Amino acid sequence: MTYEEYLDEVTTLITERYDLSDAEAIKHVMRAQAADFFSVHDDDPAMRTQERAEQDAKTIFEQKNKSRPELFFEQKKKARAKPFGK
Repeated sequence: MTYEEYLDEVTTLITERYDLSDAEAIKHVMRAQAADFFSVHDDDPAMRTQERAEQDAKTIFEQKNKSRPELFFEQKKKARAKPFGK
């Protein structure tokens, strides 16, 4: 797949597997791209596989809370504060 198709696939996997909106997934993929996470993928087409896209989607999702951990803990507090079944 092309580099652009690869980025689209990673974005789609993030939205499908981690229940993020398209805008959120795009934001995280763009941040990863700006940090040169995908530089090697651009240079080496053999890295643009479905299996690799799945690994990269997981890595990007896991990293998304590391840059702003307070958001992760704030979301956990909100989840605990909600009554069961609501």
